Amino acid sequence: MLLSMTGYGEARGETPTAAVSLEIRSVNNRHLKVSVRGSEPYPILDAEFEKVVRRSIKRGTLHVNIRVDRPRGAGDAQINGGLLAAYLDQVRAACPEASQAAALGPLLAGLLALPGVAPESGGRGAAPEDEWPLVERLLGEALDKLNAVRQAEGRAMADELLALRRRFADELEAVKAHAPRVVEDYRQRLLERIRQALAGTGATIEPEQLIRDVAIYADRTDVAEEIVRLDAHLVQLADVVAKATEAPGRRLEFVIQEMGRETNTLGSKAGDVAISRHVIEMKATLEKMKELVANVE
Repeated sequence: MLLSMTGYGEARGETPTAAVSLEIRSVNNRHLKVSVRGSEPYPILDAEFEKVVRRSIKRGTLHVNIRVDRPRGAGDAQINGGLLAAYLDQVRAACPEASQAAALGPLLAGLLALPGVAPESGGRGAAPEDEWPLVERLLGEALDKLNAVRQAEGRAMADELLALRRRFADELEAVKAHAPRVVEDYRQRLLERIRQALAGTGATIEPEQLIRDVAIYADRTDVAEEIVRLDAHLVQLADVVAKATEAPGRRLEFVIQEMGRETNTLGSKAGDVAISRHVIEMKATLEKMKELVANVE
């Protein structure tokens, strides 16, 4: 089963001491990266989050946003009096009118909002032991929802990838059908050019010379090996899509890369306009495959 690397999941829960909401958004990445933002102290505990994430996700960048609301008691209120006084002195020095009684109320309201004057209480240091079990459970629930989205997108991606595979295979079959005629067409064109060049001269060309030239051309434009390899890659691609393997995106990227290499060689060796047209379509199909597989885990 293919899995998309993009998705979204969320979960909410609470204990007597905290209410927790957690959101996960994932985007594609060649490796696994977990980024945690939100209430302290969880942003510095991304390694703990990654341990949980690795149980079900192998690749992608996950943005985890966690918010913890903790009830605050009267004893939690703290004001940095020294910093407040320093701010107040600076404002009065810059604006003497601020010392008037009428301006004191609005002035204090603004000063209290300045950094460090009334800091948030709690949440510093290590993760509270009574919160982590809830956070870990919610992380698991959000990951389950995220994976459900990834699976649904993965099924759609698998269908699209197999459709592109069939399109590529059709173009390759057209190349197979036309390839045997390439040498014969060359022989006919060569004979016609020789007849035109020797017309009225009385000169002739030995059949052995013609045979040798055609044989060299046939060897140079032989694409049988590339066709066999492309057939094998198509089988491998379908096999990876159909079977549940760990992180199949990497294997698919490799298969498509090899298909691109063989297709380029086929196009450069064929030396035929009709085959070149099919090769162009094959390359365009591979580009679509590449874009699709870039988002597969």
